[in-house]
Amino acid sequence: MYEGPVQDLIDELGRLPGVGPKSAQRIAFHLLAADPADVSRLQEALQRVKEGVMFCEVCGNVSEQNTCRICRDPRREASVVCVVEEPKDVLAIERTREFKGRYHVLGGSLDPMSGIGPDQLRVRELLSRIGQQVNGVDISEVILATDPNTEGEATATYLGRLLREFPGLTVTRLASGLPMGGDLEFADELTLGRALSGRRAV
Repeated sequence: MYEGPVQDLIDELGRLPGVGPKSAQRIAFHLLAADPADVSRLQEALQRVKEGVMFCEVCGNVSEQNTCRICRDPRREASVVCVVEEPKDVLAIERTREFKGRYHVLGGSLDPMSGIGPDQLRVRELLSRIGQQVNGVDISEVILATDPNTEGEATATYLGRLLREFPGLTVTRLASGLPMGGDLEFADELTLGRALSGRRAV
């Protein structure tokens, strides 16, 4: 235990996701030894994020304006919407340069044990988006790109049941299977099973 402000800083850093007690202590002492100008820049960046960044009113992604750059981009396919859990997932899909549609960020996944149900996610907003036209274009496909874990699968299943009610709407799920460069003998049964059921013609 350290005195006053130092321990307070360690405690606050330790509350950040992925930062354990040792890492929090290391960061705190790095900040103590850092040049005051560096600390001021960090402080200003944190302030700007809290004051200047909002969530896109269309898709829920982080944005500096009411609508994010992806929703404002007329070159993006308005008929295809990819549903993800968090804004960081948008970045992961964008890095592939394969997807040219729009996004819908749920803000998490269903997790009844933690008290997260459909009302805590942006499900209602998704359903109302599907009923609307964007620049005269109807949404024809929704890609469910939630995480391949228990919560993500439950969320995808729940959304799949809701979206089935929309006539003419195609609902797809991201394929999951073997990673590039992996060996079959090291794949777990669930991953290998998914790879087999999701196989495609060559």
